[in-house]
Amino acid sequence: MAGVNDSPVTDRDGADADAHTTSEVVVDGVGKTYSGESDPVRALEDVSFAVDSGEFVCLVGPSGCGKTTLFRVVAGLTEATDGTVRLGGTPVTGPTTDMGVVFQEYHLFPWLTVEENVGFGLERSGYPAADRGRRVDEMLALVGLSEFRDAYPKSLSGGMKQRVAIARALAVDPALLLMDEPFGAVDAQTREMLQRELLDVWASTGKTVCFVTHDVAEAVTLADRIVVMAADPGRVKSIVDVDVDRPRERDDPAFGDHVARVREMIGAAP
Repeated sequence: MAGVNDSPVTDRDGADADAHTTSEVVVDGVGKTYSGESDPVRALEDVSFAVDSGEFVCLVGPSGCGKTTLFRVVAGLTEATDGTVRLGGTPVTGPTTDMGVVFQEYHLFPWLTVEENVGFGLERSGYPAADRGRRVDEMLALVGLSEFRDAYPKSLSGGMKQRVAIARALAVDPALLLMDEPFGAVDAQTREMLQRELLDVWASTGKTVCFVTHDVAEAVTLADRIVVMAADPGRVKSIVDVDVDRPRERDDPAFGDHVARVREMIGAAP
């Protein structure tokens, strides 16, 4: 394996959101300040990057770098103090059906079956009743849960619950799939299985994906590009192009070079 400083990894400092005016997602100069007990706390500072249509982008960074705050801003769950987020050219001012959101916690309704959970968003969004059953069937087949359509969440494994959550998020055919540590609550073997399945879903649907993780190897496994954040306040430190052919194997020297380089970025001083 090449040394860390000899790695073929491509990276660049920051990002120019204006250069991506046709991108699916544009995060442009986003800042977020919270009221502290004594002084205001600056959680995010001038965060800018773009995600092109059909691209898979991961966000990584040290604890306290504002990944979750940024996720909530992009999702329309938290209002930015400065800057804007645009989805398909339209400013994000709140939650929207154009964005499918998947959290680490499954957030399934325990009183609904798998089929009913997947179809919940379709009903709420006014999807034609005559087409709901067909759409649910498609999503269950996509995540391999057709045989469990009548099961309740309590009878499912953690991995299966997250597959239900992904199917529910995709059912309304959003422009963006936004995911916050979605595999953080499962064991390592299940995590790797879900990563492979997510890549299959991404390949078959062509969705734009923005995926937050603390696991650098997971980011290298999944992403076309990795947005590396720094802390105090949270900001974009660099953006890394993952130029490793898929499927990616962890014993591939190029894979290891990318992991080492990103970890060095996260651990190094700003």
